[in-house]
Amino acid sequence: MRSRYTAFALHDTEYLRASWHPSTRPAEVDLDPDLVWRRLLIVERVGGGPFDREGVVEFEAFWREGDERGSLRERSRFVRDDSRWLYLDGRIG
Repeated sequence: MRSRYTAFALHDTEYLRASWHPSTRPAEVDLDPDLVWRRLLIVERVGGGPFDREGVVEFEAFWREGDERGSLRERSRFVRDDSRWLYLDGRIG
């Protein structure tokens, strides 16, 4: 999750696509160049350990765009593919 947050902050769309599970990966990732990600807070983690095949991460990511500030809270599902964790999907809320 932290590496994907960093990729969003750096606008690294190649990494975002590469870390997305093929079954849910979009054809392209379009990021707002004016949106600045400021901080990531991990709220909860379920599974995702060295012997798990699945994991869930709930996080809140704080952003700024001009004078506006806000946050995005999501509960994300990940699956292990060999030794890599891939983002499957998430529920915003």
